[in-house]
Amino acid sequence: MLLEFDAEQRLWQDTVRDVVAKQCPASLVRAVAEDGVDTSPLWKVYVDLGWTELNDPAAAVELAIVLEELGHATDPTPFLATMSQFAPLAMDRFDPHRSGTAVYSGVTARRDADGWVLDGTARHVLDGDRADRLAVVTDAGVFIVDAHQVSARRESVFDPVLHVADLSFDRVRLPDGVRVTADRERAHHVALTGMAITMVGACQRILDLVLEHVRSRHQFGVPIGSFQAVQHKAADMHVAVQRARALSYFAALTIAADDPRRRLAAAMAKASAGECQSLVFRHGLQLHGAMGFTWENDLQFALKRAKAGELMLGGAAEHRAQIAQEYRAADF
Repeated sequence: MLLEFDAEQRLWQDTVRDVVAKQCPASLVRAVAEDGVDTSPLWKVYVDLGWTELNDPAAAVELAIVLEELGHATDPTPFLATMSQFAPLAMDRFDPHRSGTAVYSGVTARRDADGWVLDGTARHVLDGDRADRLAVVTDAGVFIVDAHQVSARRESVFDPVLHVADLSFDRVRLPDGVRVTADRERAHHVALTGMAITMVGACQRILDLVLEHVRSRHQFGVPIGSFQAVQHKAADMHVAVQRARALSYFAALTIAADDPRRRLAAAMAKASAGECQSLVFRHGLQLHGAMGFTWENDLQFALKRAKAGELMLGGAAEHRAQIAQEYRAADF
């Protein structure tokens, strides 16, 4: 298993980075947070570029490259939920032109004479209020549901550009044809890896802003980046980001190769990303001093996106416990 990007992947990374820098600048993220600017034109850019066609497991690394750059930019579109949560469950029902998300719990399905009936309430669904379609996971299987069939209420969360919603299923009737047979375990691994690499991108953004600040901020006539205490914190941030990035791409590689180690690799990636954001959040805020607490500083968006990722799909402690319990089942 090659653990370095090849020439095509490096070119892909450069291309994605250039597009994101142009199409999703910090000014757009701020406009979405402050003025509620419509993000559908940005979503259309991703669709037109073919980024929403990276739903084949073999393209897991290429998708991870996109997700890292979008995490770095605090992407305000439903790309993460669509590609890492909905697409792996939708299987051949996936439409690259329509957004989607996954409902993992809270909904039950029962059979009646006309098909299936879904009931329940799903809490904290990423992009649940704006996705076109839902992949609803139940004991009876995975159902692809049009969003207009359920009622959604967006929650207020600390990340101002993140959409999280509660969904209510009130006797939603579905025919047999909308039930799909999905590999739920693999889909879970994709979701964990996607969230982890998004957090890595956000943490890298925090580190980039820190380095920019400590090089330009002067104290006692010299840049504060010349102080050893500042350098140590920046070095710790760099090491944490690099470790989380390496584990996230290793998880993506196991998914692409259908390697049985992907179960633990995905858990390791999410755990490492969670530990990374904890350290990077703390040091990043401290090294910015009072500026880090202000709304005017773009640091806040990356901080909030990294922290939100830790709170979704299980935190670092949960995944570390899973690793400790299951490590004997993996062939490392």
